[in-house]
Amino acid sequence: MKKIKILAIVGSLRKDSYNRQLALAAKEILGDRADFSILEYDDVPLMNEDIEFPAPEAVKRVREEVKAADGIWFFTPEYNHFFSGVLKNLIDWLSRPISKEEPQVLAGKPATISGASLGMTGTSIAQDHLVTLISFLNMDVMNVPRVAVPYVSQQTDGEGKLKLKGESLSFLEQQANAFVEFVKKRMHN
Repeated sequence: MKKIKILAIVGSLRKDSYNRQLALAAKEILGDRADFSILEYDDVPLMNEDIEFPAPEAVKRVREEVKAADGIWFFTPEYNHFFSGVLKNLIDWLSRPISKEEPQVLAGKPATISGASLGMTGTSIAQDHLVTLISFLNMDVMNVPRVAVPYVSQQTDGEGKLKLKGESLSFLEQQANAFVEFVKKRMHN
């Protein structure tokens, strides 16, 4: 049986963001059960219908990566009780039809959401907003379990590197296991 492909979309462009580190922790947990990669999209321009057709090369590239994935795992920070502007911009591009013949690439894709933040709610509020958006775009959302790591700075070493422990690590392991099964079921239906 072919290995499932999970594409992580991190809602922060910062090289060592907590959410990128959380995605890398998920990759480690998944091990060889899935091909896991992180989407790089810092070159995607602001959504602008004036440049929509033909799509910019960066947009074409990210669309192809999303199309090739069996599941999408979002890792979102929470900015002012919402997900980031860069993530919204990327989703705006991905939500647009590729051409008159080819629809947008998110519809029907299995998705799950995790996040880490400095505050006490983790990223729960941002995740709820993101679920509203991706549900509207007809993604197949695995709502339970979701991971929202609060006070993430308390789970780092002295250099700002994430060292998940306790419940945070356990919840991420549960989510990884559940998402693998969720994606596999969708692939066989």
